[in-house]
Amino acid sequence: MPSPPPTARPGIGRALRHRNFRLFFSGQSVSLIGTWITRIATSWLVYRLTGSALLLGVVGFCGQIPTLLLAPVAGVLVDRWDRHKILVWTQALSALQSFALAGLALSGTITVGWVLGLQVMQGLINGFDTPARQAFVVHMVEDRDDLPNAIALNSTMVNGSRIIGPSIGGLIIAAVGEGWCFAIDGVSYIAVIASLLAMRLPARIARPHGGAILDELRTGFEYVTRFAPVRTALLLLALVSLMGMPYTVLMPLIATETLHGGAHTLGFLMTASGIGAVAGALYLASRRSVLGLGRVMVFATIAFGAGLIGFSQARALWSALLVLPVVGAGMMIEMASTNTILQTIVSEELRGRVMAFYTMAFLGTAPIGSLLAGVVAEHVGASPTILLGGIACIAGGIWLSLRLRGLRELVRPIYVERGVIAAVQADAGTARGVP
Repeated sequence: MPSPPPTARPGIGRALRHRNFRLFFSGQSVSLIGTWITRIATSWLVYRLTGSALLLGVVGFCGQIPTLLLAPVAGVLVDRWDRHKILVWTQALSALQSFALAGLALSGTITVGWVLGLQVMQGLINGFDTPARQAFVVHMVEDRDDLPNAIALNSTMVNGSRIIGPSIGGLIIAAVGEGWCFAIDGVSYIAVIASLLAMRLPARIARPHGGAILDELRTGFEYVTRFAPVRTALLLLALVSLMGMPYTVLMPLIATETLHGGAHTLGFLMTASGIGAVAGALYLASRRSVLGLGRVMVFATIAFGAGLIGFSQARALWSALLVLPVVGAGMMIEMASTNTILQTIVSEELRGRVMAFYTMAFLGTAPIGSLLAGVVAEHVGASPTILLGGIACIAGGIWLSLRLRGLRELVRPIYVERGVIAAVQADAGTARGVP
């Protein structure tokens, strides 16, 4: 492995020295716990009302398909508008969505139709929120050398809340029902809104955009489809999201029908996956350089697929809890490594659009995967469906490994230009870890 660049700083939490990122990290940590409480409550509510694997898939589809449809246009607008203001509005609207769910659930008038409608609303909000959030990270970290660490810490935060949130959600559901889960989520958004408003940001320089939205959209599309490193990273992420991530939608079936448990069991399963994800994120945060992430992505994708295969064969809670950390770590490392590589090589004027396509690959394909998984699980069961997803992910990791050498050659000049690796090092052929 090549030596880290001279500018790399040790310290697993070095990005927290930036005030704005520190504010965001603390506020978002509280909010995301509420988000995961709502996720487990929504899945449990739908399964309790219907007992249908297909409807679990439909709910996942409705919550994320707007992101797939909206993200490309949203990416253009994120490049044009103030990303900070976009995030304040999306967080406020998300809070209202959670309070609406809480009101319906606590009044006893909640139906699957209401859940589907509010899921669509949240999907529309996320279509703007996710690319804006990803593109905004670079504005919270003044030193670009700390950007990979900030992305890894952000992933640690997301998955740390994934450990805490489902456990709390399972307890709340068992004690007082799903409605209070939604209410707690609504209140938790106050923390992230307050952190955003407390930030001190430099005056924003408006980017000139004389062209039409469709012209700018075409520019972004041509970049992500013609530049092989970006195209390959997004295609692999889309495959993993489409075939692998639907295991989370099928969790209630595994918890009840395969493992013969209840809401607590579902919470334990999601927590085990979250523990692995946090471990993976901490590993990335401890890295001093982006060099070598391509090889890391290969191993992570194959490990994710192997973990899914193991989970599909688990017939006892203890065996499922042993293998799920591998699943969580593999998925988190693949996703965050893709994010880091894209953020490192993309130019600022295209950042919003590229992160919108990242959002499409990660979140936008998930609804199709959720719907597909629900349909397949109705016919062959949840475990065989997860098994097929694991096999597809292993195939994707092997595909990336075969392309890695050529991709390194394309990324190396960008890393030399931006000081990630020295020109002498690249000419000598010692930068074997790029990308």
